[in-house]
Formats: sequence, C-alpha cells, structure tokens
Amino acid sequence: MMRHELLHQYKTILPGLGLSILVAIIAKICAIFLPDLGGATLAILFGIVLGNIFFKQEVLEVGTKFSESVLLEYSVVLLGFTVTFQTISRLGLNGLGYIMAMMATVIISAILIGKRLGFSDNMSTMMAGGNAVCGSSAIGAIAPSIGAKDEEKGQVITLVNLLGTVMMLTLPLLGAMLYGNHLLANSALLGGTLQSVGQVVAGASLVNQETVSYAMLFKITRILFLVVVVFVFQQRAKKKGTMQVKNLKKVSIPWYVIAFLIVCILNSGVKLPHFFNDGAHQIGTWFETIALAAIGLRLDFKKFMKEGLSFLTYGVLVGLVQTLAALLFIYLFKIS
Repeated sequence: MMRHELLHQYKTILPGLGLSILVAIIAKICAIFLPDLGGATLAILFGIVLGNIFFKQEVLEVGTKFSESVLLEYSVVLLGFTVTFQTISRLGLNGLGYIMAMMATVIISAILIGKRLGFSDNMSTMMAGGNAVCGSSAIGAIAPSIGAKDEEKGQVITLVNLLGTVMMLTLPLLGAMLYGNHLLANSALLGGTLQSVGQVVAGASLVNQETVSYAMLFKITRILFLVVVVFVFQQRAKKKGTMQVKNLKKVSIPWYVIAFLIVCILNSGVKLPHFFNDGAHQIGTWFETIALAAIGLRLDFKKFMKEGLSFLTYGVLVGLVQTLAALLFIYLFKIS
C-alpha cells in the first residue's frame, strides 16, 4: 500500500517537475549565447512566457509546486557551503539594524494602511507579517495564532504573492538604476523587501549570483525573527480578545534556515575540499534554476486582473512604503 502511494505521488510530481527541468536546461543552453542574462534570469523569463501561453494544465500543478518549494529549500541549504562567518560579518550591526527597522516599518504601516482602507484587523496583521517576514510561510504561522479565518488567510496570501511578483520583477531594475553594481546595497534592497524566499532568489538572480548569496543573508535574518513576530501578534490578539486557546500553534524556524546555519558553521570551522564546495555550488545552482523556471511557470497574470481595486490599492501602497523605506534605511544605515 505504501509503495503504491509513493508511486502515485511520484507520478503526480513528474509532469510539472519534468517541465521545470526542461525549461531550466533550455535556459542554461541559451545562456551560453546570452551570458549577460544568465541561466537563472532566462529560466524565469521562459517560464513566465510558456506558463501563461501554453502550460496551464492542472496536471503540472503538483510538480511545479514541488520544484518551486522543495528544490528551492535545498538550494538554500547548499548555499551554506559558499558562505562563511566572514561573509556574514560584512552585513555587520548596520545590516541587522536595517532589517529590524525595515520589519518594524512594514508591520506598522501595513496595519495602519489596512485599517484606513477598511480591512479587518486579522487581514491587516497577516498582511503585515507576510510582507515583513517571509510571505505565505509567515501568514500560515500567524493565521492560527490570531484566530484568522481560512478565507481571510487565502485572500492575504494571494495579495502578498501578487505584490511580491511585481516587486520581484521591478526592484532589480530600480537597484541597477540607483546602485549600479554595488553588491550590498542591491542585496539589502532585495533581501530586505521581497516577500518569499523564491522571490528573493528570483529577483537577485536578475542581478548576479553573488547578489543571490548576500540577498539571502538579509532574507534569512528576517526569517529568524518569525517566532518573535508571531509571539508579538499573538499577545496583541490576546489583548484584543480575538484569539481563542484552541487556535494556539507552536511556531518554529523553517528547517532549511536551520540547516543553512549548520552548514555555514561547518564551512566556517572546517576547511572542506574544493571539489565538495564546487559540487554543492553546482547542484545548488541547478536546483535554483529549476525552481526559478517553476516560479515562472506558476506565475498567472490573470490573477492580477481578478483582484478587486481595494486589494490592489492595499498591495500597491504597502509595496511603495516597503520600497521607500528600504531606500531610506540603506542610506541611513550606510549599507555599503
């Protein structure tokens, strides 16, 4: 019975995973002739075009979701083999201050804007957490802690993902205009604002691979604050009397963040053979490219048109605050 279930699971994953791998291979080949764009950028661009024109079949859904989430998580872990404490130290206290200022600004502004536009407190709180920390994952952790309804959670996840998609495609261009090839400034802009891990990787890949590494350091720092953010929102909901005891849920740091930190500690304390680091980098890059192809394939532009004006207004305003705050704090904290 177990074998039959596993076989069925593999069969449901294979079509979407196979398509994601194929798009990634094509992108890698094309990158030979278009080195300035690179395989990662081409993978997401090809995915967007193919996904919106040809590949909308439901049979692909499970496999592309697997490619986007699971493979991306493993690529984050493998990224740890290219990062040491010396790399992390470049962020310094200024980098930590930048992240904390960004998160506080996004949380407060998202709640205030949501209240002003007439959204429920639960929706505003989830919007705040999703944008401040790590998108859908944060919303999934916050929702039961504040007693939010499934319908509210689904609506906010959709809005946060739409906002993240727009910012993922536009912020790299803004960063190039304002900061040129400045590594830390571009990394802080992307890693400090974009909602999901996939969007950070995708957006940073439009710049270069080194930006991916540093942007992920900013992003992982935000994710480490997830437990704190959920706890604060939980206490806030208690004071408002909107949370019931049965809705309490234990919140933990995502496994791949812990694994990344362990690998990073190992890489910092032990001199690993070059072939080991190079192998991890190559495998991680392929996982990342396949995941980016899947992100592109799953990006449905029709969703942008289906959302109501108030939802889109909310997303645009929060996105503007995030972007302006990032530019201000990069300057104030001298991220360089």
